[in-house]
Amino acid sequence: MSDFARQHVTIHGHDVVYRRGGSGEAVVLIHGLAGSSRTWKDVMPGLARTHDVIAPDLLGHGNSAKPMGDYSLGAHASGLRDLLVTLGIESATLVGHSFGGGVAMQVAYQHPEVCDRLVLVDSGGLGRDVSWLLRLGTLPFAEYAMPLVFSRWVADRGTDVSRFLNRRGLRSPRLGELWRTYSSLAGAEDRKAFVRTIRTVIDTGGQTVSALDRLYMAAHVPTLIVWGEDDRIIPVAHAHTAHEAIAGSRLEILRRVGHFPHTEAPDRFVDVLLSFIADTPASASSGPPLQEILRSGS
Repeated sequence: MSDFARQHVTIHGHDVVYRRGGSGEAVVLIHGLAGSSRTWKDVMPGLARTHDVIAPDLLGHGNSAKPMGDYSLGAHASGLRDLLVTLGIESATLVGHSFGGGVAMQVAYQHPEVCDRLVLVDSGGLGRDVSWLLRLGTLPFAEYAMPLVFSRWVADRGTDVSRFLNRRGLRSPRLGELWRTYSSLAGAEDRKAFVRTIRTVIDTGGQTVSALDRLYMAAHVPTLIVWGEDDRIIPVAHAHTAHEAIAGSRLEILRRVGHFPHTEAPDRFVDVLLSFIADTPASASSGPPLQEILRSGS
């Protein structure tokens, strides 16, 4: 990631961290819950050969500020819009993974003028089902039990073991990404932000926020849905549901891939994404009027 070193910008008084590289049409990569811009490290170089690639740490995640306040999808969508404006980016292809897919859809809904294309990667917000591990994080008093489960000592020792195995060529991208997620919750402020965020979209019964009733509004936006066939966190059935709901969308199911296509199969992911961008026109400035879209779905 040496070519994509962390950069900082202050927005509304809060430090926002992002990585950026390349030139051309803008592509914004939005990570999931307890993730960071680092999750995109294996795909950023390939994308940056032909595009201006921006990967932020959402507020409450990674190295960005973790203030008290609103961590809803709507707040994150507005924050992402403000980041693009601050960086001088008029519009971009939005690529959202998991929770980041929900953020991407919210941006397309709230701020369609900045969304050239929409790419949903094992996205949240498309059905009720979600892993029981995530549901546990919404239990009452979960934040008080988390310091015992996500201890700094365990996280540091696990990271040492992971580095030892990597040096010997023993690497599992899927397990590595899950471990980075675990390690990110070893800090008290990270845990607080995580709990505030997860409770905006999940409860003990599953996902509480759904975009299904508004997906018809994405029909005028070129939309790509990428999913790992072996996803055990958000089932692949959600990909088929979204594909059926968004007219003209493109669906790519990656075999032998789980919840993290961009880390488990980065070359395939880059090929699929670049092909989609090359085959579709940017829509941010050419979509139909909002009134027309809303009436068509009535």
